Parts: sequence; structure tokens; C-alpha cells
Amino acid sequence: MKDPQHDSSGSIQQPSLFVPPVDEAPVGHGGASGGRPMPVAIPALTAGSTLGACAVPYRLYLERTDHSKYTVTCFLSDLRMLTDFLDRQTPLRTITQSHLGRWLTHLKHDRGVPAAPKTMARRVTFLKNFFGWLADERLIAADPTVNIALSRPTPPLPELLFDGEVALLEQAAAADVRCHLLVTLLLATGLKKEEIGRLKLEHVDLSDPQHPAIEVHFPGQAKRRRERRMELPAAWTPLYERYVAKYRPREHVFECTDRNLNYILAAAVKRAGLTKRVTLQLLRDVYAVRQLRAGVASDALREKLGLSEEAWHESAEKYHKLAFPA
Repeated sequence: MKDPQHDSSGSIQQPSLFVPPVDEAPVGHGGASGGRPMPVAIPALTAGSTLGACAVPYRLYLERTDHSKYTVTCFLSDLRMLTDFLDRQTPLRTITQSHLGRWLTHLKHDRGVPAAPKTMARRVTFLKNFFGWLADERLIAADPTVNIALSRPTPPLPELLFDGEVALLEQAAAADVRCHLLVTLLLATGLKKEEIGRLKLEHVDLSDPQHPAIEVHFPGQAKRRRERRMELPAAWTPLYERYVAKYRPREHVFECTDRNLNYILAAAVKRAGLTKRVTLQLLRDVYAVRQLRAGVASDALREKLGLSEEAWHESAEKYHKLAFPA
């Protein structure tokens, strides 16, 4: 391993795990590049590759599959810690369940600060994702995480609104056409907060006023499988037309920040006299529970909610408990 490099201030600069060192990058010969380093071709992984060679290929895999930016950041951080613990020169084919168990024990007990159960659960999820990818690519003979149990902490269940409370909220929301549109949209589609913020005028289809619909789109390729079309009640059409006439949005349906959307909802909650904590996420939860109680299958609900299979594992139990309490 190379010796750490020192900058002019004397502090140590470790070689990056994710970016090839400059002295290993091919350099252009004059021309437009001006002698700057040219893009580095990432060598393909093989059965003889080391753990340290996986960082960039794994990042590319995560980015082209159904993973959020947050997940990509967390998993790459976990890979960096695993690489530091095992050594970047460790051949992939030599990594066993015992190695991974020691790493998890180190993270949980040997770092001075106890790791939160949720964080440990995420790191096990990372291990299963990373080594599952290596196994699928046939870079390792067997997945060493098969017998590692994934135990997720159970978060407290949210306090849902009763049907009567939902009716009060809808009545209170009707005092403001923008709030009415927002609440109706959430209760009819269960969109995520970020999906509401990205919803554009061109994604609203009123070609059949009795069956209005919206389309959920994502930039880039990574989340294309979460794109979907969702129908709304017929009453949404005149409501939307009144909203557009009053607020005149130019590109996005709601041309305001997430914080503004929370304020708009909070004002309706206050007018309704509700004492429960009502958020955009809670209305999404109400939608999911109503769908289950109406007989919608789990796989169909997962698609309606725009969740990956990985994310659905964390949500399915919560929604079933809320919909059908023991």
C-alpha cells in the first residue's frame, strides 16, 4: 500500500478509495486537454479481483439500478469501512462469513460509541446487497451473507386518522383550493413528498374529465421502474381547474417548497381542530392502509406506492399491522 501523502499544511491525505490516483491516470498529449489527465477506463472485475477494486463498479451498479442517492451514499460509505477493516488487497474469493461477522462485531462493540440498531441493520442490508451483486456477477463462488440474519428494529407505528377525522380534514382543506388539491391528491394517490414536488403540469392528464390521472416520472434511468400512472376521482378535475386559474403555476403543479406544503397542510389541520400529528407522510400511510383494507394485493400496493422491493420489506409489515391490528 502506498504511503500517505502530505499536503503543504502537513496534514495526511489518504489516497481515495473511489478515484484513481492522478499518477495512475493516463495523460493526454497536448491538444484540447492541455495535458490534463484523461478519463480513466474502469477495468472489469474478475474472480481474482480485490475488494479495493470494487468501489467504482459497485457505485455504477447502484446508480443504474433502483437505489436512491441516499442509499448509494450509505452503501459506498459502508464499503469503504469494510475495505479499511479487511484491507483493500483482500481477494474477493477469500472473504467468508467469519470475516463479515468480525466486521459487524467491530462496528457494534469496538469503536467506542455503540452503533444504533437501525444503522447496524442497514450495514447488514449493504452486505447482502454487495455480496449478492458479486454472486450474481459470478465474481465469487458463493454468497457469504446467506446465513447472516437481517434483524430490523421495529419503529413505532404512526397514529392514523380515523375516517371521521379524515372527513374533517377534507372539509377544512376545502377552505383553500391549493390545500384542497394537495389533500385530495395525497389521499387518492399516496405520493411521496418529493414526488409531489416534482409533479409537473404536463404530467396531469384531463383528456377524460371523468377519469383524471397523473403520471409520476423520474429524471435519469435509475428509478424508471418506479414511474407510474395513477387515476384520481372525477371531482379532482374541476378542483384542479380552479386551482390553476387562481395560482397560475407555470411548470410544476405546486411551485413552492416542501416546507410551504407542510405549512399549507398544518393550517388545514388547525382549522379541522385535530390534535394528532398530521404530516404528508401520514396521509400517504392513510392511503396505503385504505388500499389494503379494500383488498389491494401487496405487490400491487408496492407498485402504487413506487417502492422498490427492498424498501417494501421495511414498509409492508407496518402497513399490514395498521390495516389489520390484532
